[in-house]
Amino acid sequence: MAKQQTEVRELDEGSYVMMDETPCKITSYSTAKPGKHGSAKARIDGKGVFDGKKRSLSQPVDAKVWVPIIERKQGQVVSVSGDDAQVMDLETYETFTMRVPDDENLSPDDEIEYLELEDQRKIV
Repeated sequence: MAKQQTEVRELDEGSYVMMDETPCKITSYSTAKPGKHGSAKARIDGKGVFDGKKRSLSQPVDAKVWVPIIERKQGQVVSVSGDDAQVMDLETYETFTMRVPDDENLSPDDEIEYLELEDQRKIV
């Protein structure tokens, strides 16, 4: 999996972090002051990028966490059948099948933007 390590203090809302071995987008980030002994703590709430589940993480701000490298790509819809769409990547011309979100209304020849991490893809 394409990921890199970074310190918790470098994260902010809208960025990505691995929680429970799942890539998540950070929805809220807050820190608590350090006490007499110990370091400041950060509380991170996030939502799974591909599964939509809410997760939280509490770590010292100097702890290291994994950050997934999620690529944003362009594609073109080739065909739509039911809840699935056949999509062609506009850079590599590779075709693959993706699940269409409920709120999206796609038709052939539409250009879309999608997120990709290894073999997981999601239309945005």
